[in-house]
Amino acid sequence: MTDANDEQRALWNERMGPIWVENQERLDAQIRAHGALSIGRLDPQPGERILDVGCGCGETSLELARRVGPSGEVIGVDVSAPMLARARERAEAEGLAVRFVEADAQTAELPRAVDGIHSRFGVMFFDDPVRAFANLRAALRPGGRLAFVCWQGPPANPWVVVPMSAIAPLFEMPPPPPPDAPGMFAFADGDRVGQILTDAGFADVEVVPEQLDMTLGDGDSASAARLFLEVGPAAALLREQDPTGALRGQAVEALEKALDAHLVDGAPVLGSGIWRVSATRPEAG
Repeated sequence: MTDANDEQRALWNERMGPIWVENQERLDAQIRAHGALSIGRLDPQPGERILDVGCGCGETSLELARRVGPSGEVIGVDVSAPMLARARERAEAEGLAVRFVEADAQTAELPRAVDGIHSRFGVMFFDDPVRAFANLRAALRPGGRLAFVCWQGPPANPWVVVPMSAIAPLFEMPPPPPPDAPGMFAFADGDRVGQILTDAGFADVEVVPEQLDMTLGDGDSASAARLFLEVGPAAALLREQDPTGALRGQAVEALEKALDAHLVDGAPVLGSGIWRVSATRPEAG
């Protein structure tokens, strides 16, 4: 019998973690504004203890540490050892005392009585989301706050649809995964997100749609096309259907052409749709 989230743990340690580390700067740049929304909603204060779930390479943990200051504490939790190693390097370079822990937030014994829990795209991969969020609720002090962002479905995310449509003639498009399967779009249904949090014992649940433009790659179509073939749905498709790389050149060409149609001041820009989610632990819960 395997433990919960074994598949995700293997994915983020063996394949995706190293890719994210290699592309950390450009990936953080693409989604920095998304994390700013969730951090703003959490509104961390000096001296508070904050848990950053799915902290990855540490971008949001470092910003949270700046907000809580030296009198506060930030604990970043992730299943990916390569990404946590990068996070520790960044924290040391900035002189920020963030504690990074390799653990599955769904089942791990987390620090108790934290003031807030934050996540930027780190909570959609739980094998059992109600159980996971119940575990997170238990980590909060009564009245403590939760804030995270997660992706809406593909129709709200041209940054996914445009590249996939561009390479569709080259490949056999797979059927969509089950809507409750762990993964990038597991929380596409905002009503489901709200129900999960309610079932996990949270109160004051808000699930707010947001739309943000994303400048892709290093600000040019060529680098954005290469990045799409390293990370995300298009990259997964190539790994599955083109393991020898025979079609990679054609895929890059198709992606560059599609992205050229969405240039703003010379850089490819596409829209993204997210849910900005917040909740609290009841005072008596």
